[in-house]
Amino acid sequence: MTYKIGFLIDEKRYEAIKNTPLAQSLKSMFGGEIKMLEVEVDEETAKRILAEFPSARVDARGFLEDLPVAFKRALFEAIAQEGKADKSVFEKVFQKIDVIKEAAKKEKEYVPPP
Repeated sequence: MTYKIGFLIDEKRYEAIKNTPLAQSLKSMFGGEIKMLEVEVDEETAKRILAEFPSARVDARGFLEDLPVAFKRALFEAIAQEGKADKSVFEKVFQKIDVIKEAAKKEKEYVPPP
């Protein structure tokens, strides 16, 4: 099964991906007022994410939700750098998972903006 992670795209995030093929795959929501980037996640990677972050869950649509902001931020930054959203991007993020988990622990005290 394929899962997804959704990123709401504001102007700053759009600038980071506008010259990549990802910009063509943005989906419109709420009458085009909000754009969303849906990143596909294979089952093996999804299981790893769920194991790393016990508060994460899969919703009825198959989206991974309740992920720490630190993880989603690191993932988006890797996607923007690589210009693609494939398994290699997830591996790049998992290389620094310890740092991400430390930042995620602090979110319980203070939730930073995504």
